[in-house]
Amino acid sequence: MNPALDGALMRLMRPLMRLMLRHSMPFSAFEELAKRVYVDVAMTDFALPGKKPSISRASILTGLTRKDVQRLIRSADEPADVPEERYNRAARVLTGWIRDPAFLTGNGEPRTLDIDGDTGFAALVRRHGGDVPARAVLDELLRVGAVVQHTDGRLEPATRAYVPRQGEAEKLEILGTDVAALIDTIDHNLEHGETDPRFQRKVSYQSIAAQHLPEFRKLSTAHAQSLLEELDRWLAEHDEVGPIDTHIPRAKVGLGIYYMEERHVGAED
Repeated sequence: MNPALDGALMRLMRPLMRLMLRHSMPFSAFEELAKRVYVDVAMTDFALPGKKPSISRASILTGLTRKDVQRLIRSADEPADVPEERYNRAARVLTGWIRDPAFLTGNGEPRTLDIDGDTGFAALVRRHGGDVPARAVLDELLRVGAVVQHTDGRLEPATRAYVPRQGEAEKLEILGTDVAALIDTIDHNLEHGETDPRFQRKVSYQSIAAQHLPEFRKLSTAHAQSLLEELDRWLAEHDEVGPIDTHIPRAKVGLGIYYMEERHVGAED
């Protein structure tokens, strides 16, 4: 046993278990999911060099029986990974709307757009969404509440970031992708932090008066949004769109920022 790991996992699982209980997931369902992921990781990430992953090795690594491992591997109803292309295309279009001068007013605010035209929504999608129908992107942005359509048909963004306002499934997808990315970064730094560190920082204080929280939320949101938009501009300039050239190594890369707040027990607003 590793007491440090045990303590870290206990803290990590508290908000996760809170979410699962809120969504009425019994422990037996979580246990089955955990077994399936354990086996999948053992088979895909811990295979011995030059050897095919085996049920026996997965059984040794996970502590599950060979029968259990075989059953989990053969499971036909394992949920597939959620495709991120829909999210990426919609996010790029929305970001382009907010930062591309061709779609901004003289004050630097996103313009209200017609669907068609040289500087309409369809042109925005062609410039920032790649080879995808403008209608499909619009339907997605409308569905999650990121864009509003007026009675005259014109469009304007309702938010400066692609964060679904509607649809529980989409919000839970973000839980799966964003938290996994953070844990992957922490795991990488534990293993390779001395030679190949990835940026992982936070700032927090333990006893801030609740009356100051609205001001800090506003301040942190403004600075974080500005930084993310600056980094997005750089990434967009270096993003390789179109057919993948297998001779050029590529990677998914980004930076995540989140706001945290934990009220003390018994504290009042």
